[in-house]
Amino acid sequence: MKIFIDTNIFLDLILKRKGFEEANIILNGCLKNIFEGFVADITLLNIDYIASKQTEDISRFLKLINNNITIMGAENIAFGKALDIKNNDLEDNLQYVLACSSKCDLIITNDKNFYKGKIEVISSLEFIKKYT
Repeated sequence: MKIFIDTNIFLDLILKRKGFEEANIILNGCLKNIFEGFVADITLLNIDYIASKQTEDISRFLKLINNNITIMGAENIAFGKALDIKNNDLEDNLQYVLACSSKCDLIITNDKNFYKGKIEVISSLEFIKKYT
């Protein structure tokens, strides 16, 4: 199963926020090749920017993601499609477009306002209950 993982799932894990346990199961599922994980390139930048203010060394975690999860880069066409989506969150729109282009089965996010299109959008808790 191909899953696209929103930035907030990783932040839940790193910052030990609500959803930490679910995020850990999802990441371990990707590490063990139970799921094929995908993220946007900007996800790593956002993790670094946000988490480095609250933790000492985030580079080991970023390397873990880089070595085990497919990182999708955005180019002009993807940005154009993201800009055409009628939603005010460009980052979410871009992640949605990248999830579509990588033919992901679903998007895992704990953002209740994440754009909903043709791909199933599911919370980390819902994902655990439904797919593990």
